[in-house]
Amino acid sequence: MATVFIQKRMRSKGTRYYLYFKDPVTSQNKYYKTYRRLRDAQDAANDLRPLLDAGKVAEVRSSKRKISLLTFAEVCRSLKEAWEGRVKRSELKETSYYGYCDRINAVSREFGDRILCEISRDEIVRYRNRIASDCSNITSNRNLFILRQIFKQGLELNAVKNDPTTAIHYLSEKAHRRNEFLTPAQLDHLLKACQMLRSKESIPAIICLGAEHGASKQEILDLRWADIDFDFEGKGRIRFFRTKTTRERTEYLMPRTREALLKWREHLQWMRHRKRTQDKGPGYVFSKLDGRRLDAFSGSWRKARTSAGFPKLHFHDLRHTFCSNLILSGSDLKDVKEMIGHADLSMTDRYAHLTNMRKLARQEDLAKFYASSKGMKKSS
Repeated sequence: MATVFIQKRMRSKGTRYYLYFKDPVTSQNKYYKTYRRLRDAQDAANDLRPLLDAGKVAEVRSSKRKISLLTFAEVCRSLKEAWEGRVKRSELKETSYYGYCDRINAVSREFGDRILCEISRDEIVRYRNRIASDCSNITSNRNLFILRQIFKQGLELNAVKNDPTTAIHYLSEKAHRRNEFLTPAQLDHLLKACQMLRSKESIPAIICLGAEHGASKQEILDLRWADIDFDFEGKGRIRFFRTKTTRERTEYLMPRTREALLKWREHLQWMRHRKRTQDKGPGYVFSKLDGRRLDAFSGSWRKARTSAGFPKLHFHDLRHTFCSNLILSGSDLKDVKEMIGHADLSMTDRYAHLTNMRKLARQEDLAKFYASSKGMKKSS
C-alpha cells in the first residue's frame, strides 16, 4: 500500500495539517497539500492512496512534467477565471458565461470533491445516462459539454494525463424530443396554484413569459427592465434575445404577462425599500435585491409544478405550450416559427400534427353549416 502521512504543525493562524506521500518512483517524500482540519487531511489521504496504488501518479511523475493533483472544484474555478477573461476580451458573451457557470454548478454537485485524475470514463457515462433518465437527453448533453471543457482545462493545468470524455458521445436529442403542453385550463390551474407559494410574486411572471411568449430560461434570466415597455400602444412591448441562436424577437405583451410583471416589479421595489437596498446591477428583471442576476429559478418552478399536480412537467414544455396553443388558436407553422424564434421551419414541424386538429374543427363547422343549409331548404 502507498505511503501517505500527515504532519501536524502549529502556525500563527492556528494548527495546520500537512499531507505528504512517498513518490513510488524516487522513494522521496513529496508534499501534497495543507489543511486546517485533521478530518479533511485524512479524507484527502484516503483519496490519494488508491491513486498511488494504481500507479497514476507514478506514470506522470516519471516524466519531466509533474502532475498537479487538483480537485474537480479547483479546475472548475480555474475554468471560470479563464471564461471571465474571455468575457472581458469580448470573446465570450456574458449571457453564455452565466449559462456555462450554471452547468458547472450542476456537475460540481456530482464530482466537486473528487481529484480530477481519478474520475473515470465509466463514471462519466453513468452520470450522463442518469441525467438523461432523470431530466432529458438535452440536459445530459449540455452537462457532458461542460465536462469536456473542464477536462480540457485539466489537461492545460496538467491535472490529468488523458481526457476520458473524448470517447463519450452525445445522446440523440431528436429521438427523445418532448411535445407535452398545457391546455389553457391547465395553465390557469398552474398559475392559481402559484398563489400558495412563497414565490407567488415572481413565479407567475416567469411562467407567463414561458407559456404566453415562449421564453426560454436563458431569455428570462437575461431579461432587463429596459427590454420592456409597459405603455407601448396601450398594450406593452417586450424584447427577447436568445444566445443559442443569436436571434432577437420583439412582441406585444400579453395582458396576463403584463399584469404579472408589473406586480413583480412593485413587490421588488417594496422589498428594496423595506430592506433599504439599492439595485446596483444593470437592471435585470429577475434579480436579487442588490441587482445581481439570478442564477436559476428551478426551486420555485419545481414547487409550482408539484403544487399544481404536474410533477413531471419540464419548464421547456412551456415553450411547447406557447407554440401548440398558437396553432390551435388559428396560427400556422410559419407564424409559430417567427414568433418562437426558430432558425428553420424544420424545427417547427413537430407541431404539424396540431394543424390537423385545427382543420378538424374547421371541417366540423363546415359540416354544421351544410346541415343548417339543408334544414333551411326543407322548411321552405
